[in-house]
Amino acid sequence: MKTRLGYRHTLRASYIGYITQAAVNNFSPLLFVMFNSVFGLSMLKISSLITVNFGIQLLIDLLSAFFIDRLGYKRSAVIAHFSAFAGMTLLGILPAIMADKYAALLIPTVFNAVGGGLCEVIVSPIVEACPTDNKSGNMSLLHSFYCWGQLGVVLFSTLFFKAFGEEKWYILSILIGLIPLFNAFYFMAVPVNTLTPGGAGLKIRNLLGIKAVYVFLLMMVCAGASEIAMSQWASAFAESGLHVNKAIGDLIGPAMFAAFMGVSRVLYAVMSEKLNLGRFILISSLLCLACYITVAFSSSPALSLAACAVTGFSVGIMWPGVYSLAAGIIKNGGIVMFSLLALAGDFGCISGPSLVGIISSSHGNDFRLGFLFSAIFPLALITGVILLRKVTSNERQVKECIQGN
Repeated sequence: MKTRLGYRHTLRASYIGYITQAAVNNFSPLLFVMFNSVFGLSMLKISSLITVNFGIQLLIDLLSAFFIDRLGYKRSAVIAHFSAFAGMTLLGILPAIMADKYAALLIPTVFNAVGGGLCEVIVSPIVEACPTDNKSGNMSLLHSFYCWGQLGVVLFSTLFFKAFGEEKWYILSILIGLIPLFNAFYFMAVPVNTLTPGGAGLKIRNLLGIKAVYVFLLMMVCAGASEIAMSQWASAFAESGLHVNKAIGDLIGPAMFAAFMGVSRVLYAVMSEKLNLGRFILISSLLCLACYITVAFSSSPALSLAACAVTGFSVGIMWPGVYSLAAGIIKNGGIVMFSLLALAGDFGCISGPSLVGIISSSHGNDFRLGFLFSAIFPLALITGVILLRKVTSNERQVKECIQGN
């Protein structure tokens, strides 16, 4: 693949990569209520689509530790975007031509999951390997584009549905698919470095011998669950749980969630040299816990939606923050470490929304109860930050990174 552009284009392609991941993860949830009413799919079946999506992403995370160094970062990124293009396009086509609507949604979910999973594993290492300063700030800025992608999907969808009607959603799906198609060709033209040239990074057995790795994996599970449990179900909760108009519910719930999450990540990117990352994650986890409890117990629709939105700010630093802590502490972790972290994060992405879906469905679609049970994830993340301080207390560099000494 011939390279013609500089590293600033590598960063831009990576930003679009995260927009792509946001699109494939967050477009379908905006249509969950419609899938339930028009296609006759139960919330339990719809919840299984989330499980399949992140389950396949989890499998990609696991396998990528063995094939990405051989396949190459650039080829992996290109394949990821072509798969996402296929998924969004098929999502717009198959439900119109297949009698089995569940299968018509399941097939594109698989393609989207492969694309999203590969994007998740490969884009962060690509940015980490770019010859730039302020790695943790750049990582946070990169992940903010997931938020802007999620926000863009919600806003553009709301405007599109207002202009053409929700029944034309399949056209919008095909249009969104043009984003990964463009970025596949963009990635072909940019330079891409590797974190550990020649596959010199630590092997899985070496990484699993480091105590801190297990704490990072716990934190990633909780980060993924805390973020996705709310983002995947906020629209359905607003529409069927709070009985808010869909357009208003999407704008105040999922859209503001994404906006606040993006603000959090940009804020850290700008102030990363002044803020202590470990402490910022701890405070954010406490705020996240408070938001989940508020959504679960508040009788006010306005306050519940506000808590959904603020949850976005609280989870913003979690995923990129854990990535940056791990990369700073385990210098030669390489693609294997990023794969393991993504694997744990995607397990959280399955656990969080699946728990909400199962609990809610088994109690008459009571989303509040589902969100109450999900409060366990930010609580466990708080525990993870405390544990990380203990297992790394004898390493001066780690003490500086986590405790700000």
